[in-house]
Amino acid sequence: MCELLGMTANVPTDICFSFTGFLHRGGGTGPHRDGWGIAFYEEGGYREFRDPHPSVDSPIARLIRDYPIKSHVVISHIRQANVGKVRLANTHPFTRELWGRQWCYAHNGQLRGWQDLPLSFYRPMGDTDSEHAFCYLLGELRQRFGQPPASFEEVWQSLHVLCERLRELGVFNLLLSDGRYLYAYCSTKLVHITRRAPFGKAKLSDAELSVNFVEHTTPNDVVSVLATEPLTDNECWVPMTPGELLVWRDGEILTCLRPA
Repeated sequence: MCELLGMTANVPTDICFSFTGFLHRGGGTGPHRDGWGIAFYEEGGYREFRDPHPSVDSPIARLIRDYPIKSHVVISHIRQANVGKVRLANTHPFTRELWGRQWCYAHNGQLRGWQDLPLSFYRPMGDTDSEHAFCYLLGELRQRFGQPPASFEEVWQSLHVLCERLRELGVFNLLLSDGRYLYAYCSTKLVHITRRAPFGKAKLSDAELSVNFVEHTTPNDVVSVLATEPLTDNECWVPMTPGELLVWRDGEILTCLRPA
């Protein structure tokens, strides 16, 4: 099954440390050899890199590891193909425009009967259950909210209902963002950690690398990382519960929605 990685921070922050451990799981310490991708929301822009080859051997992945792109929101994914061929069109994250913003999505899991999910405005370019579910999800939001909503609390409620509906079809762990908010929905497994002052040291569990965050931060920095499995072995990661939707902004949890 695939793995997810996300970051949200209150200051432009690079994800080089976490991504170094994550890319080793793409064919090195893990079986996820069927492609990888990463998306960055930067000031006034969005950029992404996708590659249908194993991240552990990818020159593009090594570039990202060594190139400190500063971002407020990051979403990354390593793929172990279950549905759809190994090709670029099936490589996460997927993106679509909604309300004048670029929405980025990555999914971990496998769905049953996904071909029956009704599609409205958006259509998949590949042949995965993940992208089909994304087109369904965003299309439903577009139909319910024709214009950018004045208050996003209603959007969050609707998103949670839609995620719960998709969870009924199988495993549906999700990371989603429009560049302002980072949404994390847990079907089976997602963990997170928030780093803030006083900062300490962290050691990767998948690579021989450690960092002392106090050397790279200010006392006001807040950086949160989400992953399928903890990336470090000397920190306490918080597990999400099934059916839980967390809405993040600037490294902090704004709200938590759970099943009724």
